[in-house]
Amino acid sequence: MFTKILIANRGEIACRVILTARKMGIKTVAVYSEADKEARHVELADEAVLIGAAPSRESYLVADKIIAACKQTGAQAVHPGYGFLSENAGFAKRIEEEGIIFIGPKHYSIAAMGDKIESKKLAGAAGVNCIPGVNDAIETAERAVEVAKGIGYPVMIKASAGGGGKGLRVAYNDKEAFEGYSSCRNEARNSFGDDRVFVEKYVEEPRHIEIQLIGDSHGNVLYLNERECSLQRRHQKVIEEAPSPFISDATRKAMGEQAVALAKAVKYQSAGTVEFVVGKDQSFYFLEMNTRLQVEHPVTECITGLDLVELMIRVAAGEKLTMTQADVKRDGWAMECRINAEDPFRNFLPSTGRLVRFQPPKETMFASDVSRWQGVRVDTGVQDGGEIPMYYDSMIAKLIVHGKDRNEAIAKMREALNGFVIRGVSSNIPFQAALLAHPKFVSGDFNTGFIAEHYSKGFRSEDVPHANADFLVALAAFANRRYLNRATAISGQLEGHELRISSSFVVVAIGGQGPGASYPVQVSDYEDKTGSSLITIGANSYKICSNAKLGQIRVEGTCNGEPFTAQVERGVGKNPLAIRVSHNGTQLDVLVLSPRAAELHALMPYKAPPDMSRFVLSPMPGLLVDVAVQVGQKVQAGERVAVIEAMKMENVLFAAADGVVGKVLAGKGESLTVDQPIIEFA
Repeated sequence: MFTKILIANRGEIACRVILTARKMGIKTVAVYSEADKEARHVELADEAVLIGAAPSRESYLVADKIIAACKQTGAQAVHPGYGFLSENAGFAKRIEEEGIIFIGPKHYSIAAMGDKIESKKLAGAAGVNCIPGVNDAIETAERAVEVAKGIGYPVMIKASAGGGGKGLRVAYNDKEAFEGYSSCRNEARNSFGDDRVFVEKYVEEPRHIEIQLIGDSHGNVLYLNERECSLQRRHQKVIEEAPSPFISDATRKAMGEQAVALAKAVKYQSAGTVEFVVGKDQSFYFLEMNTRLQVEHPVTECITGLDLVELMIRVAAGEKLTMTQADVKRDGWAMECRINAEDPFRNFLPSTGRLVRFQPPKETMFASDVSRWQGVRVDTGVQDGGEIPMYYDSMIAKLIVHGKDRNEAIAKMREALNGFVIRGVSSNIPFQAALLAHPKFVSGDFNTGFIAEHYSKGFRSEDVPHANADFLVALAAFANRRYLNRATAISGQLEGHELRISSSFVVVAIGGQGPGASYPVQVSDYEDKTGSSLITIGANSYKICSNAKLGQIRVEGTCNGEPFTAQVERGVGKNPLAIRVSHNGTQLDVLVLSPRAAELHALMPYKAPPDMSRFVLSPMPGLLVDVAVQVGQKVQAGERVAVIEAMKMENVLFAAADGVVGKVLAGKGESLTVDQPIIEFA
């Protein structure tokens, strides 16, 4: 067994590998870029080596620097994690040639299966059903359009070395095929150093189901059940679960056996995943093989009780698998939500900056410890006060729950999301909460087009209706009562003029164009010692009890005897008296006023925001990589005007209306902030 390994990655996966290595008594070496010098994985590792500047092509993608770090520290093996160089056959081969063990498959297996074009050819030769397409690299955008026409729209344009949604576009017409080809090549070149692109038929209404494999160097390969990964947005997974609520035991067995046969054909060892597109009739087609550990591996660990990182390390050290296919368990139901730094209410644009608050829900299961089941686990590479840089992907954390069945897993996940406090950057938690509450998701009736179908106009706050909106109002009134109770206890109040608390209030919603809905409420202390209040709204009464401290964002307690977890803040936005309540993905900003103050508040004039319709604004922090227009140029609505790169993704900005360019306010290569003007129309 190794005594020291180097993790050629960053973020949560680097932390995940370090925890298992520590459990096994193996020393760890972290590598980091200048942007990651204070990152959590650097802090957790026994040693850390600086390998370059912030852009990944100058640090995490430079094989020479990683090999040099191995030699400098005496690391005997390298774990590549996922992304970066994890599926780079040339890197794996060089590592082996330097006498270092690659904790992953052999380079020839990566070359055969990690390359999307070659793996399709190999699968076809092995008699595996493949999706119709052209598996040779396409050299020009014009040729891509020709091929797409030949196959028939819609088509999928994919980077050969792609993964994680990078270098992938779906085109429904010639224009989208032409533009998608260029974007795919650019993203693939920047993310993987390989710009080959191919085209295949896009199967509509498919399920995305994958089989987890583990193989050793003695010819043994096992499948560790499946994962349901159909909930995707822009081809990036949002929620994953194991097992799938869709496939039968017979389909699971057939998919597993086919995946094993494919792996054995390329002498596969280590952890890997074979991805399938599954039709309504449970027919399945080989999509690709990921020759690495997957982001969503924790859900498989939950239902099997296996530590996949430990298995990878043991297999790489030459150990034989100690179990058989019959030993593989499938116990309970696991789900994972990817918590990303993106704003769901601004079309999921990346959100970078400092994590002013980062307080995950209480963990009862832990990465690398498979002895604890049916609880909550958080895998993350960040910590309170940490930075979310714009150079890497947007994942903040992975929230994993395990329950005895699917309904319990959904309930646990919703409660865990309620208690996940993230401030300083936007996160997709409200969107995750909406998905978990959607009736079709709850019933298991969904496919990869689910999000595009149900949120075709983007995600809005109205898409998260609360089952009991009055509860949010009552919680705001409860929080206000706690602040008033503290104020009555302040010493030095003038005798005869002490603060007296009324029982009548009006809760007024704010944040829109002028005063929003108002709710008359009655509030009285129920039991001072337990911090309880009785709030009456119309015919409904809410007895809320919580011992949460004032100023604490996460509030846990009971409402009419039922436990709840919510988030409550005072002083949000520009109003120091405003109270924000968040629960089950719904957010409500209110003022809790006396009846007379509410009357006066309704008379306050509304100050409209400035008209910015003449400007093209940067919707996110990022790097301006292209300005496609010049001063004086006539532009039509829908025409490309600028390209911003953030978190390894290209984001194209289009003109919202016809116009003439008056000024170009930002130059190529400039770092932009949110809402920074780029172009002004005359």
